[in-house]
Amino acid sequence: MSHPSPPAAEPAREGGPWLYLASQSPRRRQLLDQLGVRHALLLPDADEDAEALEAEVPGESPEDYVQRVTRAKWQAAMARLQARFCRDPQAWPLGPVLCADTTVAVGDTILGKPADPADAARMLRRLSGGTHRVLTAVCVHGRLLLNTSHVTWRALDDAEIDRYVASGEPFGKAGAYAIQGRSGAWTQHIDGSHSGIMGLPLFETAELLKPMGWVF
Repeated sequence: MSHPSPPAAEPAREGGPWLYLASQSPRRRQLLDQLGVRHALLLPDADEDAEALEAEVPGESPEDYVQRVTRAKWQAAMARLQARFCRDPQAWPLGPVLCADTTVAVGDTILGKPADPADAARMLRRLSGGTHRVLTAVCVHGRLLLNTSHVTWRALDDAEIDRYVASGEPFGKAGAYAIQGRSGAWTQHIDGSHSGIMGLPLFETAELLKPMGWVF
């Protein structure tokens, strides 16, 4: 689904380094705020098919997939910024762009965003009672880092899955769940980055931003 983009937020460009966040995720905005990173949104134009960038390639590993998609999103965002700068350089000054993508994987199987309630329930059953990987790639200024975390859930019964799907929380989220939401009650163990599972690993993000003038 494509969305019209609002103008860049002026406060992000005052008082120190700032960047564009090419993501509609409120969680990524929250995590950048947590780091104290000033940012403005750089969302797709109405005629862009941003979801098409997330199409899977047969035989591609989850690690290769998430990195390829992140690079494609970053390249699309840079082209978007260049076009807007040409139209209105004062409203859209050139600056660094951050893109990220998150996917959930069981073995070599990628669990993306659920298409409907039945698909969400299928994914949750697949994750129930086992350990899965959450892969988040971050790209800034053409440099990319990958974070991999392992999450272990207790077994879920059908009633729990049905209630969770009915809550609406699974939709728009890789693997049909949000670690910061109700699924936290099922999470027995995390080996990795909680922020990475949310959608933006703070350590890798800071490592990408330090050479560009940010101090953490």
